[in-house]
Amino acid sequence: MAKEVSIQQLQAENEALRNELSKLKDELIRLLGRNLDLSERLEEDVELRRRTEVAKELLDGNITRQRNADLQDDGQLMALLELRVEQEQPYKRADFNSTELAQLLGVSRERLIRLFRHKTIHRSPDAYIDNLRTLYALRLLREHSNYTIAVVAEEAGFANVRTLQRRIQDAIGMTPVEYRLMLTRDE
Repeated sequence: MAKEVSIQQLQAENEALRNELSKLKDELIRLLGRNLDLSERLEEDVELRRRTEVAKELLDGNITRQRNADLQDDGQLMALLELRVEQEQPYKRADFNSTELAQLLGVSRERLIRLFRHKTIHRSPDAYIDNLRTLYALRLLREHSNYTIAVVAEEAGFANVRTLQRRIQDAIGMTPVEYRLMLTRDE
C-alpha cells in the first residue's frame, strides 16, 4: 500500500511539474514575442532617425543623387540604396537579386559588393535582400493572420515556402506557424 501511495505521489508530482513546464513554455513564448516586437520597434526607430539625418544631410548639402559610380562616398551610396529600396520595395519580387540591386543604384555589382563589405552588417547584397524579405514576411505574419504561409512567402518575394520557413527559423528560432501561434496566444 505504501508503494502504491508513493507511486501515486510521484505521478501527481510528475503531472504538476508537466503543468508548470507547460506554463513556463507559454510564458517564454509570450516574452519572446514581446521582446521581438520591442526590438523591431527600437530598430525601426533607430533606422528612421538615421535615415532622417541622412536625408537632411543630403538636402542641406544640396547633394544631387546620382545613379552611377560617380557617387564615391559609401555613406551616401548606402543612403541612396536604402531610400530606393524603401520606395520601390523590389525585394518583393522573387526574381530580384544583387545584380538588379546594383542596376537600381547604377553601379557595378563589384562596387555594390565592396559597399556591403565596408558599410553594412550584411555579408553580401544577397544577405541584405534575404533580410528585407524576412522582415517583411514577419510583418505580414503579424498583420495578416488570414494569409496562408504560401501567400506570405509569395508576397515577401521568396521563391518557395521552404525558403521562407528556413529564413524565419534562422532569424527568430521558430517556424512561421509557431510564430503566428505565439502572436495569437498574446492576444
